[in-house]
Amino acid sequence: MEIAIRPKLDRADVEEIARKHLPGPVEVIAHEEFKDGFFNAAHALELADGRHVVVKVAPDKAHKLLRYEVDLMATEIECFERGLAAGVPMPALHFGDPEGGVMIIDRLKGISFPKAKDDMSKADLLVVRREIGALSARFATVSGERFGYPRKSGRTVADTWSASFQAMIADVLADIAENGSPLPCPAGEITALVAAESDLLDEVTRPALVHFDLWDGNVFVERADAGWRVEAFIDGERAFYGDPIAEIVSLEFCPDDESAAAVEGFLGRGLTAGEERRLTLYRIYLMLILIAECEVRGFDEELTANQRGWSTESLVKNLASLKA
Repeated sequence: MEIAIRPKLDRADVEEIARKHLPGPVEVIAHEEFKDGFFNAAHALELADGRHVVVKVAPDKAHKLLRYEVDLMATEIECFERGLAAGVPMPALHFGDPEGGVMIIDRLKGISFPKAKDDMSKADLLVVRREIGALSARFATVSGERFGYPRKSGRTVADTWSASFQAMIADVLADIAENGSPLPCPAGEITALVAAESDLLDEVTRPALVHFDLWDGNVFVERADAGWRVEAFIDGERAFYGDPIAEIVSLEFCPDDESAAAVEGFLGRGLTAGEERRLTLYRIYLMLILIAECEVRGFDEELTANQRGWSTESLVKNLASLKA
């Protein structure tokens, strides 16, 4: 799939990056471009010495981006460095240049979760969901100095979670207004609903690392002796420091019984009423992002209509839940 903002690199470009930033002689014997991402370019290289790596390159800074997407590669590199140090299964990071928008990581040996599902029994699926929940909880063991996105601008950085989250909401609503994205209700109504939950948000007192993009495509699995196991998580560019409960938003993009297994793995218990309400706020935030990005990604008409349709439907449902 062609995405307008994704960098267009040929094999020679990618080989040059690898030779510049990897140690030792770099003799490339195979190349593959991954075209299923919506933001960064990603190219796999097989080297003559047996190394298998992926080179990721961020969009040119001249492109129109959403406010939260500025310095996105810097965020992903930080997520990898801190996640790996905390024992989160992620590909080894061989090189990271936040300013240049380049990172080089190991290529994983397994396959993406969506591709593996057809070969899994229901029991296998539930085991993997619980493992995804348990392993993703390791992100939350990492603490930030303050809440918000780790951007140079500090636009959303704050000492309280309510202040930071309201700034995050304000940014995406500003993107929506600026780009003319359709909303099912006035932006001011959404702002007021979130502001009314300040006390609830401030029950979160530690800025925990949240990946916030653990949908199935960002989970790789591999066969184990008795079934399947999680190999690693990828794509940490949406990460921020905030409420660990926000991680559940992407973990629950699956059938109800599988979602329950993921939450069980993540928390080891059910959600409290307060956590359920905060989770509703985080669903609203993600749906606003998905609506906003339709105007800047260069999607085709069919993809735009599909993403805008289901994300708006979910936004309406979750807004109604807050009002109830």
